[in-house]
Amino acid sequence: MAELHTVNIPPPKHVKVLGGQGWIGLVDQMGTETSIVNAARVSFGKIRSEMDEKDVKLLKYLVANRHNTPMEHVVFTFLVHCPLFVRSQWHRHRTWSYNEISRRYTEVDLEFYVPPEIHAQASSDRQASTVAPEEMDQDALRKAIDDANQATLRAYEGLLAAGVCREQARGVLSQNLMTTFWATVDLSNLIKFIDLRADAHAQWEIRQYAEAIKTLLKPSLPNVAEIMSW
Repeated sequence: MAELHTVNIPPPKHVKVLGGQGWIGLVDQMGTETSIVNAARVSFGKIRSEMDEKDVKLLKYLVANRHNTPMEHVVFTFLVHCPLFVRSQWHRHRTWSYNEISRRYTEVDLEFYVPPEIHAQASSDRQASTVAPEEMDQDALRKAIDDANQATLRAYEGLLAAGVCREQARGVLSQNLMTTFWATVDLSNLIKFIDLRADAHAQWEIRQYAEAIKTLLKPSLPNVAEIMSW
């Protein structure tokens, strides 16, 4: 019988982020850089089993000029372990396919994210943060976040002990609760995701995942990584 594994353990190919509290792993990949070139050349009734210099030049042209349909033939599946608020931002990218762990069906230990470094609110942009001034006590503020996380956990456990169903009790849990989800996307839409989420204007936490994706894909997409400056 095939062995089952918990999804809260990262796959072999993974990168840890958020000070080791989160991670993203590459679970599966369909297609290579050769697949992109062959998808583009099929218009001429030709395909190759290996790439030569002309193919590399064509690949770089396709990626640089965002000829998207050939890139849609390369597909990746990731396993992501992140805070709920990162999950919410990620799921705004509707071209991905998602399946997430359910708190209704699982009883795994609940984990909560505590930022490894506290940031200050940017004065010029309500959606941005900046480096915290020295007078902000990092340890005290991180402890305050941890205390708040644990308070929601106690409330949740109290509701369960009183007989409240999980689907209602989970509503009191913090947005810092860690979750795990399965996510699949093609290369074209993955590049769009990285463009947006690795940008300096994106929230620090989700930027860490976007940068980790670059690290995971460089070995199998060296020419794409070069043209995209990954």
